[in-house]
Amino acid sequence: MSGGVDSSVAAHLMQEGGYECIGITLKLFSSGDIEGEDDSSAALNANSAHKGCCSGTTAHIRKGCCSLEDVNDAREVAYRLGMPHYVLNFADDFKKEVIGRFIDAYERGATPNPCIDCNRHIKFDRLLKRAKQLEFDFIVTGHYARVEKSGTRYVLKKAIDHSKDQSYVLFATTQAQLSCTRFPLGSLTKGEVRKIAEAQGFINAQKHDSQDICFVPDRDYAAFIERYTGRPAREGAVLSLDGKVLGRHKGIIRYTIGQRRGLGIALNEPVYVASKSVADNTVTLGPEASLYTQSLTANNINLIAYERLEKPVRVRVKTRYLQAEQGGIAEQLDNDSIRVVFDKPQRAVTPGQAAVLYDGDVVVGGGTITGTE
Repeated sequence: MSGGVDSSVAAHLMQEGGYECIGITLKLFSSGDIEGEDDSSAALNANSAHKGCCSGTTAHIRKGCCSLEDVNDAREVAYRLGMPHYVLNFADDFKKEVIGRFIDAYERGATPNPCIDCNRHIKFDRLLKRAKQLEFDFIVTGHYARVEKSGTRYVLKKAIDHSKDQSYVLFATTQAQLSCTRFPLGSLTKGEVRKIAEAQGFINAQKHDSQDICFVPDRDYAAFIERYTGRPAREGAVLSLDGKVLGRHKGIIRYTIGQRRGLGIALNEPVYVASKSVADNTVTLGPEASLYTQSLTANNINLIAYERLEKPVRVRVKTRYLQAEQGGIAEQLDNDSIRVVFDKPQRAVTPGQAAVLYDGDVVVGGGTITGTE
């Protein structure tokens, strides 16, 4: 229970369905790792016939999401529901599996999505394992998505409210994890969720959603990486597509594919970050036309709808969380990689982001983008 309305209503709906719930706070930040103070929250559920859990996370930092107010809101809702509230310290896991991967990806020239790693390694792995140790059966979150059983497989589907759908950041959940997961909000709209919260008298019924990465609330990722590692980013050359030196950059971690603003280069036409080279410590700029690619490769894949893609399949693909889906053909190359060929060239497909494949409302699977052509 993050202190937001979604995880609060998820907990209420589980109780309403006959589940007994206990709240769990996830302590994700160690002192000194993040500027400001720390704290966090989440929740578990149980039933005399079925046990489960309702999870969200918070951390006490000075602004953005996860403030002390959030922690207090989560605790107040848990107590209002008669739900015991506990704390689990996952700070070391979060430091390694989320913050560490985030920094490593940026330093390799990629642009990661840490919410995916948090779901993959913390909420649906570490927390689920702890829930099993405590003899609970499910984890339940306030994500907008649905889980259904189809034949012998569990299927992840988009939320009914497509404007709030979060299936993109959940593509890495495995069959074993989905079998122990509940998403009570998947069949509701955000408006309906707020009405339920108001009817229950929840303090956070009209609370705004957070849009920030929890450990970088000011969105200055490069400055965070420099503070965290103690290593200032190295300056280097900014190049044109033909290799001409156009100027100097302030560190590769400050640039991402498709970026136009903040380049510090004045030319006669608009230019964008077309590529980055960690080996040469260079950033290459080009016109918008240089951003389009016909295909991508992705590794670290997780397939949900199928055990394996035995043949090329037609899919709809998202390469960023808020991007509209695009048509293409997906083919599995080996046990850990796929290739997607788009129907039309796509703009600014970025290594480090996730490529998530859909068949209608069903999540086929996805992986981390490693390259484009």
